[in-house]
Amino acid sequence: MKSRKLHKLIGLILVLPMLGWTFTGLVFFIKPGYQGAYEQLSVKTYPLSGPITIIPQDNWQEVRVVKTVLGEHLIVKANNKSQHLDPTTLLAMPEPTTLQLETLINDAFTDNQARYGDIISTDGLTAKTNTGVEVVLNWSSLRLSQQGQDTQLINLLYQVHYLQWTPFKELNQVVGIFGLILLISLTVLGVRIYLKQRV
Repeated sequence: MKSRKLHKLIGLILVLPMLGWTFTGLVFFIKPGYQGAYEQLSVKTYPLSGPITIIPQDNWQEVRVVKTVLGEHLIVKANNKSQHLDPTTLLAMPEPTTLQLETLINDAFTDNQARYGDIISTDGLTAKTNTGVEVVLNWSSLRLSQQGQDTQLINLLYQVHYLQWTPFKELNQVVGIFGLILLISLTVLGVRIYLKQRV
């Protein structure tokens, strides 16, 4: 097949990927809505009521005492894993009830109520709001993570941009490599056609 025909064929194959790369690249450059989509939602903390004496154990690597709307918490890191303990008894702190979970998460919403709105349902340590945001509490580290429809859309754009078009990681890698090979071939053929025209 002649270089010009092959160049046209590869160009046609790459129409959709090129449009996807261009559009998603523009979104990644401008970053519209990123601040809310990837906002770091944190548990709201308060000053401690008074001094707390903690005798650390030998396998503790980190120790953190915080006070939330639910009371005081001892978060330790032992053997590279976080543990949520009662600061008085040093026993594992039981997971919050539904009411406690909602109280803790609603307290975290106060700095950006417009994004998070109100909790409409809970499932274990996960809460969903009327604004379409899902909030998950990691009880062992006392940290929150949030994901809304905007987060899902941006994650989808990343999948489009990096040719992750199937649910299979290995197949996505093959598609990505094939796309790069086609792109390089298109460039090489374009240069070759240009040089032939110059001769």
